[in-house]
Amino acid sequence: MGIRTSLSKSAKRPISGWLILDKPADMSSAQAVAKIRWLFQAAKAGHAGTLDPLATGILPIALGEATKTVPYLQQGGLKRYRFTLAWGTATTTDDIEGEIVAISPVRATADAIQSQLPNFTGNILQRPPAFSAIKIDGERAYARARAGEAIDLAPRPVHIESLTLIDHTPDVTTLEMQCGAGTYVRAIARDLAVSLGSQGHVGWLRRTSVGDFGESAAHTLSAIEAAADRDALLLPTSAVLRHLPEFPLSAEDAELIRHGNPVLLRGQSAPIVVAEAWVSFKGNVLAVGRVESGRFRPGRVLV
Repeated sequence: MGIRTSLSKSAKRPISGWLILDKPADMSSAQAVAKIRWLFQAAKAGHAGTLDPLATGILPIALGEATKTVPYLQQGGLKRYRFTLAWGTATTTDDIEGEIVAISPVRATADAIQSQLPNFTGNILQRPPAFSAIKIDGERAYARARAGEAIDLAPRPVHIESLTLIDHTPDVTTLEMQCGAGTYVRAIARDLAVSLGSQGHVGWLRRTSVGDFGESAAHTLSAIEAAADRDALLLPTSAVLRHLPEFPLSAEDAELIRHGNPVLLRGQSAPIVVAEAWVSFKGNVLAVGRVESGRFRPGRVLV
């Protein structure tokens, strides 16, 4: 689930939707959410998929009731990254922000790198970086690592849809990766270097898409700050639900849904069973839930 933040009651605005931020470097995802929440004076805000402070690129931010749909963006699409692997040194953080912990004179050739890429695609096991947001006994791994504790996280299954070599020099390799949730680019760079008998870390990282949201849909922070009508930059809450079936409702049924009650879906094409779907009234999302025995049963009701 993305991070959520709240403002005081006096600052709340009844505004909901998605803002696709092109996050600048040297800003954490939490800081980016707080900044956007303040600019829109939204009561609630959350993001879908953390970006490291070092990274730039696509950070979808949900405002208001759209925060209830964050999980559906996270499960509904792949993420695409472009990054550089800096050869010769391993760091504590697996990127340029950490201290050097190992050095290697070995430099892989483009052909050698290409031959290893199939081993890093498909469903693989990946050991997350010690400096990650994964919790250990209720505390973030990065907090324990900063305190000097030796962190060795267990490998986790991740899905790499594709990993492509874009450019290569003896010291820096540029790659592009499309992957599922929970994948660490820093771990890919680290492990790819080790598999070729060397050491390496991420030198530069940019996320170019999350699900259907690419760079063409994103707004820089400076553009958002300068916008005369910031609300016009928001996408509707339904923008992250397009991979799920939608069922428009009548005013009477919409009122039942608002109170958390199931409704019978009418019409010859009405389904009997659907694992996940959403209902709407006049184009606005009312709830996400499931269909059982021809009835839509709300799981998350949006105001």
